[in-house]
Amino acid sequence: MKSILNTLHEQRWDDHRYYHHSRINQSLHLLSALSFLFGYVLLFVDPIAAAFVAWLVAMTSRQIGHFFFEPKSYDEVNQATHDYKEDIKVGYNLRRKVILLSIWVALPALIWFTPSTFGLPPTQPDVQSFVHTVGECWLYLGFAGLVFRTLHLFFIRDVETGLVWALKIMTDPFHDVKLYYKSPFYLLKGQLIDPMDDVKARQLSSSTRR
Repeated sequence: MKSILNTLHEQRWDDHRYYHHSRINQSLHLLSALSFLFGYVLLFVDPIAAAFVAWLVAMTSRQIGHFFFEPKSYDEVNQATHDYKEDIKVGYNLRRKVILLSIWVALPALIWFTPSTFGLPPTQPDVQSFVHTVGECWLYLGFAGLVFRTLHLFFIRDVETGLVWALKIMTDPFHDVKLYYKSPFYLLKGQLIDPMDDVKARQLSSSTRR
């Protein structure tokens, strides 16, 4: 159990220090986290609605932050290039996200033009059935994306890394609220990039111990 918690802490720390420098990205992650938490509640009441909240609000806001606002230049704080960070990312890096998001975008068109593939009548689907099927497929896609990468990590890393990553993804909304709840206030003050004082402090502490 201690090993799992240590690995979880390490994955969360690396995720923060490498991929969340932009205050806009952090603020969008806060919005995303709150939306996911709302979606978690909806999951027990209306899973289809939960899928729409998760994909249209939570995932969209989260990925907009990563694709458009997170710096792609050299990371002076961690002494790392963008390509290096993409290569070492445990979860979905930008290349993998493009594939996942492409499937997400393509599903509604596929359902509309070939409805019988997804269990709808072979004629043009009515709007209610179409929306329900899209939500259902998006729900399955979310689970599939989580399971696929978890199993993938089993083979390219180890079982513990995969299981911890899955645990991290499911609990990220709680952690993101705790981590980034102040980000909108910094953003309103005009601070676009987090100075990463917490990262620098840890690096200094680590250097001192050596």
